[in-house]
Amino acid sequence: MLRPQVIPRRRIRIPAALAAATTTAVLFIGVGNAVSIPGKANPASLDSRPAGTHEIPSIARGRYLVAVTGCNDCHTPGYGERAGEMPVSDWLTGQSVGFSGPWGTSYPANLRLTLQGLTESQWVVFARAERRPPMPWFSLKKMSDADLRDIYRFIRSLGPKGEPAPAAVAPGDKVETPFILFTPQTVMTPALSSDRTR
Repeated sequence: MLRPQVIPRRRIRIPAALAAATTTAVLFIGVGNAVSIPGKANPASLDSRPAGTHEIPSIARGRYLVAVTGCNDCHTPGYGERAGEMPVSDWLTGQSVGFSGPWGTSYPANLRLTLQGLTESQWVVFARAERRPPMPWFSLKKMSDADLRDIYRFIRSLGPKGEPAPAAVAPGDKVETPFILFTPQTVMTPALSSDRTR
């Protein structure tokens, strides 16, 4: 009769430096995931509330969506110039700097005033309506009702502030405000222009 061979257990020793490095890496990954969970706002970058205050989840989600979808890029004066370092209380007040192109000149609306006159259901329809460039209305059209409602709740939570944006100007009409020319331009150099005249 054959007996199974018994292999004695050996104690595996992990050098202290390797154990410390492994523990540090696990903690770093764990803390990193806790601080920056995909799909969630980074509280340090978006939160300007005093410590200990609580925000309704729908409003917090709306604030996150506004921050990451670029609403502030046009609808908050100075947002891009300050690399997004703006108090939430100054968000979404519209601009008097227009965007000019073949459609005429359009202005980013003061959403805080616009939403005061709309119900939540009216906003869902309004947000999906076609707009003049550069407003990415086609992106809002693809948003879920829940996302649009969260955005509405967040903006309404800010309260009214500021003045209405100027009315759009038709193509060819005189623009009375500063504006950004929003069409591609070609710069002709002397060498290029002389080559084309031959």
